[in-house]
Amino acid sequence: MIMKHDSIRIRAASPDDASELLKIYAPYVEQTAISFEYHVPGPEEFRRRIQNTLKKYPFLTAESNGELLGYANTGPFVGRAAYDWSAETTIYLKEDRKHMGIGKKLYQALEEISKAQNIYNLNACIGYPDQEDEYLTKNSVRFHEHCGYTLVGKFHNSGYKFGRWYHMVWMEKILAPHPGKPMAVVPFPELDPELLRLLGI
Repeated sequence: MIMKHDSIRIRAASPDDASELLKIYAPYVEQTAISFEYHVPGPEEFRRRIQNTLKKYPFLTAESNGELLGYANTGPFVGRAAYDWSAETTIYLKEDRKHMGIGKKLYQALEEISKAQNIYNLNACIGYPDQEDEYLTKNSVRFHEHCGYTLVGKFHNSGYKFGRWYHMVWMEKILAPHPGKPMAVVPFPELDPELLRLLGI
């Protein structure tokens, strides 16, 4: 399927999108080691995840003609105060909507919002196989490389799923030079609505 970029709208997800976004996420839990979760969260739990994320960070979805194609969000990196200027990224797309530029479009929006929030580092935690198999490939690493991320660490045999051990890698992208004294991180709900409008959010 060919899909024009101008037909894809990036917007902030709502807790009311939880059921549709959960349909995107569920196959990654049930059929892959891309997610290290064993059990698909229920709709109310997924709704809470969106709500909790949106208190401080963006939770975005890509939409075309009313269809939700995927989502991406940032969240706390480790969770200690000194890490406040770093964030962890998450992205999931519908299986039949990959390789259409949707993921890159979502990530570009996340990056612009993160910069407006005074976040300087984006970090991605990615399952990584010794050899690609039916549950996990290296496509996520290649996607992040394409988006400008670099590999910064590898944890060996740290995830066990489907009777197999998988590594986990961290990839990182620096969004801007680090100042001597950073300004406070601006929670997503407090960003200037005009800025979000200019970003198409």
